[in-house]
Amino acid sequence: MTTQSIVPGDLFARAQTIAGLRALADFLENNPNVPVREYGEEYTVFARREDDATERAEIDNIARALDETVTDETGDGGHYKVSKTFGRITYSAVHIPARDRAAHEAFMTYAPAFHAA
Repeated sequence: MTTQSIVPGDLFARAQTIAGLRALADFLENNPNVPVREYGEEYTVFARREDDATERAEIDNIARALDETVTDETGDGGHYKVSKTFGRITYSAVHIPARDRAAHEAFMTYAPAFHAA
């Protein structure tokens, strides 16, 4: 198994995300009249590595950290993913196989033909 190095830009984005989530939680706690979604929210990250095997390994590593089991729906055209719910907030990490991303991109090349004028 290869280990993925964290580059400084990743650390900056990570720190900003964590700080933003904490600030939002504090804001919501201090402002009870501000509504929240009744059924919670989902925070989803997508694997972005050099190949399918490395992306799957990344999801496997996240699954171990979350102590959850990966759901592999790639045989049925689905995704390789793991999720864990914290209260009403769900964290999900997803790998979309390269063949499926390519098929989606090809399909979307037809989208302009259906754009309403």
